[in-house]
Amino acid sequence: DFAPAMLDGAEAMIERWSRRPDGAALDLSVEMTRLTLDVLERTIFSDGLGRDAEDIRRAMATYFNAIGTIGLLDILGAPDFVPRPARFRVRATLRFFEAAIDSVIAARRRLLAVDPDGAPNDILTHLLNALDDPHGMTEAEMRSNVLTFFAAGHETTGNALSWASFLISQSPGWRARLEAEADREFARPVAGLAERLVETRAVIEEAIRLYPPIAAISRVALGPDELGEKKVKRGSLIVVSPYVLHRREGLWEDPAAFDPRRFLGEARAKIDRFAYLPFGAGPRTCIGAAFASQEATLALASVVRRFRFELEPGYAVWPLLRVTLRPQGGLPMRLWRRERATIG
Repeated sequence: DFAPAMLDGAEAMIERWSRRPDGAALDLSVEMTRLTLDVLERTIFSDGLGRDAEDIRRAMATYFNAIGTIGLLDILGAPDFVPRPARFRVRATLRFFEAAIDSVIAARRRLLAVDPDGAPNDILTHLLNALDDPHGMTEAEMRSNVLTFFAAGHETTGNALSWASFLISQSPGWRARLEAEADREFARPVAGLAERLVETRAVIEEAIRLYPPIAAISRVALGPDELGEKKVKRGSLIVVSPYVLHRREGLWEDPAAFDPRRFLGEARAKIDRFAYLPFGAGPRTCIGAAFASQEATLALASVVRRFRFELEPGYAVWPLLRVTLRPQGGLPMRLWRRERATIG
């Protein structure tokens, strides 16, 4: 049901790009996070995000940079009560998000009070209704969930789209395959479109294998256990790195290569469940996995149908981990309309 809204968000971005001169430079990583914020407004927070979307994007970037940075005091093992400069930036951004969240919640509560049946049937309405359940959420838990949707609902998917766009810009063969698929499938009805974009989804899955937006997953042992020959005590913190796992020899053939064929047909079914963890696993697997996969597939297909990208000459792309895995310094690309493109 969200597909039309996702496509509308992609078309709004493409329309904005169409006003630029051919060959114009832009930071694709910024553009993709703007897109995913727009999709959030169209699908999950129908009344808006409570603040200007660009202000939210910048604040979220500041937040992730601050909490994802390891400082000298951390390396030296200084106790938590010793002030860290990064924490002051975190507090400022959290106050910003709290104000935005309060604005969103207040607007929806006013609407529910006036017309309960007329309120949007979105995630925010369901979270607010959960407060009425004696076994449901507390007010603090509900606000924390809204913040999680703000953050996870755009940052990770934006990064996935950035990495996928970079990879196909380096692979003319796969770029051509995606263009042909998009031309063919967009000529058919929108219903079922995401499911028909098989090769586009494979490119997204391969992109988040090589560059998983969440590059580390942590779990706490509920009881004593064994990890290989290592004894694990109850309460031990175990960190699993999808970035390492997804590139491990023995689990993947030529693991460093970009090869979306791994996720097509029978090859996809042969991938071990615990060799591929872009969305985690178990009871705390990503609740938005299906939403993110559909959004990324539709957005990428919409873009390649109209544009081609060329990485700025001489620019070296490098992954940077700041809670999420993003291109360090952004992703400067030159944008070419497909009907005029001669690159590659």
